[in-house]
Amino acid sequence: MIRQNEFRSVLLDLDGTLTDPKVGITTCIRYALTRLNIADQQELDWCIGPPLQQSFAVLLNSQDQPLLDQAVTLYRERFSTTGLYENVLYPEVSEGLKYLKQQGFKLYLATSKPHVYAQRILQHFDILKFFTAVYGSELSGERTDKTELIRYILAQEKLEAADCIMVGDRKHDMRGAKNNQMQSIAVTYGYGSMQELVEAQPDRMVDNFKELVELIESWS
Repeated sequence: MIRQNEFRSVLLDLDGTLTDPKVGITTCIRYALTRLNIADQQELDWCIGPPLQQSFAVLLNSQDQPLLDQAVTLYRERFSTTGLYENVLYPEVSEGLKYLKQQGFKLYLATSKPHVYAQRILQHFDILKFFTAVYGSELSGERTDKTELIRYILAQEKLEAADCIMVGDRKHDMRGAKNNQMQSIAVTYGYGSMQELVEAQPDRMVDNFKELVELIESWS
């Protein structure tokens, strides 16, 4: 049940929530697999959102850490120069973020993507200026888990979970919010299936970014 708190801080996922990164992510995964002499995977949409090492563990059917590290290194070889720009903003995102900031909301990026890449992506799309702070994982793999990342953001920014909302498109976002006693909104236009989102039990679901902005404003 939705509590009628005065929400003033909004944590937003990146991939599948603000931007559609499908081309960049899937092309870079295929690049890494090719370099490892692994047969091409036909469908890779499910890799968009979860921590990269988890996806490679499934793709390579292996828990061998040196192999997984090699796969991630190969992925980043292409992603850091080309793949991160093979990406598009979803409709209404720039306008919506601007409006929320104008209304006094504090916006925080909360992505399992390394923050060094996330910041460059926000700069590329000229939306970095709308965020109070950008949080992501480290290149070493720290804070790829959304529960850990959200806990870290709350501590760093001295935020109360009850005064925040987490917005994302995958179960990892909803689970991270629940584990930190935070309410959540799932966006249905990203890469989480409807079944995945229903099972993750977000507090609300929206079908587009304009609807998301209206919902956030109505809660406040």
